[in-house]
Amino acid sequence: MSAPSKVHLLDTGVMECDHTWLLLKPGKTITNRSDKAKPAPWGTCPTHAVLVEHPEGRVLWDTGVPQDWETRWEPTGLQEFFPVQDGTTYLTDSLASLELQTTDIDILVLSHLHFDHAANAKLFDNGKTRIVVNRKEHEGAFGFDGPFKGAHLKVDYEGIDYSFVDGDTEILPGVDVIDTPGHTWGTMSLRVDLPEQGTKIFTSDAVYMADSWGPPAIGAAIVWDSVQWLESVEKLRSLAERTDAEVIFGHDADQAARLPFAPNGYFS
Repeated sequence: MSAPSKVHLLDTGVMECDHTWLLLKPGKTITNRSDKAKPAPWGTCPTHAVLVEHPEGRVLWDTGVPQDWETRWEPTGLQEFFPVQDGTTYLTDSLASLELQTTDIDILVLSHLHFDHAANAKLFDNGKTRIVVNRKEHEGAFGFDGPFKGAHLKVDYEGIDYSFVDGDTEILPGVDVIDTPGHTWGTMSLRVDLPEQGTKIFTSDAVYMADSWGPPAIGAAIVWDSVQWLESVEKLRSLAERTDAEVIFGHDADQAARLPFAPNGYFS
């Protein structure tokens, strides 16, 4: 049976934000970038993608933030709360560092359709790359009136011919998506079983940070269903314990600083 041979972590943009969005703490009020001087936990919020090298094709997980973030997000106001750092590395930069282009990706899997995960999805709408999303996420992301709702911006993801998955699903041997709703209607996490370094679980926004993981798990401001979110965290915890997996969180700056990002390192 074929199995993944290598996993690259890709930088896809570093935002800044009030960390109350990611981790609820008593007595904190969310601020925007004009009020950083107020006593709020402002800090970095890195985004990443995951590139799986597999004998049956290349799988990319998520796409990070767009290069035109300031203007694209302006109608929503999100640019005030999640500004992207100057000099950030975007997805296309990270792919180029591995001598790859968007057309070299066989399967793109979107953990969910938020503005910092699916923003570059249309770069892969090329007639070659299969683009995968959870059916519940797709229904929710198109199920509201107007051009955006919260962090879902239709301009990011409309007009794409998607393949849908339901529940826990194998994408390729040794590469599985895990149904972890709560953050959004159809948020998914990624499991990759590697021959040398074992199982890696990439949580996306099912778990933002190590501080969110606990135990006990600590919620965030951006949660669609807090009960489903908690159930998803415990589902991932149980899976990680059974498989002795390393868990990589969605936006943890401290953890990201210790991880082997491309082009200088990888998991195998």
